[in-house]
Amino acid sequence: MSSSLARFEKHINVTESGKLAVDILASETTLSKQQLKKVMLKGAVWVTTGKKTQRLRRAKRQLDIGQTLHIYYDEHVLDCEPAEPELIADMGQYSIWNKPYGMLSQGSKWGDHCTITRWAEQHLTPQRNAFVVHRLDRAANGLIIVAHEKKAAALLSGLFQSRQIEKRYQIWVEGEFSEQATVDNPVKVDLDLDGRHAVSFFTRLKFDASKQQSLLDVRIETGRKHQIRQHAASLGYPVVGDRLYGNILQQENLQLKAYFMAFRCPYTAEEKQFNLLIN
Repeated sequence: MSSSLARFEKHINVTESGKLAVDILASETTLSKQQLKKVMLKGAVWVTTGKKTQRLRRAKRQLDIGQTLHIYYDEHVLDCEPAEPELIADMGQYSIWNKPYGMLSQGSKWGDHCTITRWAEQHLTPQRNAFVVHRLDRAANGLIIVAHEKKAAALLSGLFQSRQIEKRYQIWVEGEFSEQATVDNPVKVDLDLDGRHAVSFFTRLKFDASKQQSLLDVRIETGRKHQIRQHAASLGYPVVGDRLYGNILQQENLQLKAYFMAFRCPYTAEEKQFNLLIN
């Protein structure tokens, strides 16, 4: 495909009722209908009706006058293949997954086929919708919750906001972290991020002298973007593989795992606990 088609977006006002979405797109772009069907399935086509805009995956959807069709084509994004996550538990209204390195928590206007939510929609039995509850960096791996009802998404998001979900992480950092950072005396970082309060606690587990790297256990009171990575770097111990806040020449994947999660199920009131280091 020519480089001119590598990335583009187009917004098409529907001027004739009853025409199929794929036919309109084919007439307004140089993409074949087969290509367009794949683009639609990967979440890069949207339709606006009134004030509401949503993804459009059905190629044979008939559109009406007044609607607007949007296509966001990015060859690089669309060519990406999603890594395969591991289903930890299917609770019906929500599910728990082990998200691998490289998989996204949430999509963009350019597509959502490499997200944990889209994977859940396509691979769970029975099939269900999937909604974002919280995020885990693309470069991180570990436990993540996916909701399958809007009510579940609201209930679980409420648990996160009220800090009723305990999460723990393990990270490998560059350098020898203080031996004084024990379970009873963790290193506390109270450093605002983007103007928002953020607190993290770091405990040393072991030190690998051959690599000059330390394994840390991390607990956070807040969930800000890149919080652990920024707080670790602020101490002078960037996470191994962190090319954003650490060594830009680092070749390893980000060594950050969300390994533990515990909360009271909002439906059954049962205590739920998931630990990747045990399971």
